[in-house]
Formats: sequence, structure tokens, C-alpha cells
Amino acid sequence: MSRSGRNTDRRVRTAKKRTASSTRWLERQLNDPYVKQAKADGYRSRAAYKLIELDEKFRLIRGAKRVVDLGIAPGGWAQVVRKLAPKAGIVGIDLLETEPIEGVTILQMDFMDDAAPDKLTAALDGPPDLVMSDMAANTVGHKQTDHLRTMGLVEAAAWFAIETLEEGGTFVAKVLAGGTDTELLSLLKSHFKTVKHAKPPASRKGSSEWYVIAQGLKPRA
Repeated sequence: MSRSGRNTDRRVRTAKKRTASSTRWLERQLNDPYVKQAKADGYRSRAAYKLIELDEKFRLIRGAKRVVDLGIAPGGWAQVVRKLAPKAGIVGIDLLETEPIEGVTILQMDFMDDAAPDKLTAALDGPPDLVMSDMAANTVGHKQTDHLRTMGLVEAAAWFAIETLEEGGTFVAKVLAGGTDTELLSLLKSHFKTVKHAKPPASRKGSSEWYVIAQGLKPRA
């Protein structure tokens, strides 16, 4: 609301070729303060603030030396790491094309490709101390199927983190409503000293996304 009491939210006229759902999405984007702030701050997506808020709470980034960004496109998270840990080596991967980011190695390929883990670790001068994943599977419209597909990616990311992180390292990943599945939660607790869930303020209230933060990778047997 403006000071005059009038609602200042911008409304979008429904174009002939635009569906009602896409019109609602566009209205939400135009009126989203995080979208406006991202443009002002030079971040490629509002998702940057989710990582900033998680970092403020869990101290994920400052002091990081080598970082892996799974699902890097469009690059907002990598931009945050570059700002908060400018000397860190960063490598990211995504199926989607991602515009170059200074100081970041970007691989355009499927993380589930057997060759992906080796290519990611080869791009860093040593084991990562932070693995972060904002990956989500393409939705098919069936809630249970979409959940299973996304959690399958999270599990693959978790195993990658467990197998490649240096001792004491951190893993942060997007999960869906309900948090981490029981088996995956048990896996993380067995390998990390602390495992917590959080929903940063920048995550839309109506969104089903949460984040799992696993810190302090235990020594490997």
C-alpha cells in the first residue's frame, strides 16, 4: 500500500496468448520485493537471497576455499559465493546454459551423468569444503512423482558431498515440503555432526521448498 492508502501492486493484463497462470506468475514477479532487490544488487535471481539468509544463520560461505554449485543456472548462488568468499575456487554444473561468471568454472551437463563427479572435482584444486545444491527435477504435474524425482537428485547430491567433501565440510540442499526423507536424513546424520532444516524468508510462503544444512563432515572410516 502507498502512503495515500492506494494499493500500488502492479497488475498485468491478460494477453490473448497468455494463460491465467502465467499472468499470475508475471504479476508475482513484478510485485516481488526480492526480484526488485536482485535487479538493484546485480544478482541474476531472487534465489541469491535465500543463500544469503542461510549464510547469515549458518555461516556457510565465509572462509570457504573450494565450492561446488549443483544446479548453478542462472548463477545467483555462485554470485553470492564470489562476493562473500572472493578467493574461493568455484565450479558449477547445470543442464541449462549459464552465462559466464568471472572466476567460476561452469559445466553444462547432467549432474546424473557418470562422468559429472570426476569433472567437478577435477575443476578444483583439492576437495571442496562446501557443496551446495539448488537442484529440482522438472515437474510432470504429479505431486508424488515430482517429489520422488527431486529427492532422488538430493540423494545423489548428498552422496557426492559425502564422498568428495574435505573433513569438516558443509552440504546444503533444497528439499521439498516435509523436509528430508527419513532414509536420507539418517544418511546425513551418520556422516555429518549437525543436520538442520530451514526455510529462509526469501523462500515464498506458498512454496514447498525447504533447505537441509549438514555441517561438519565426520572423518571417513
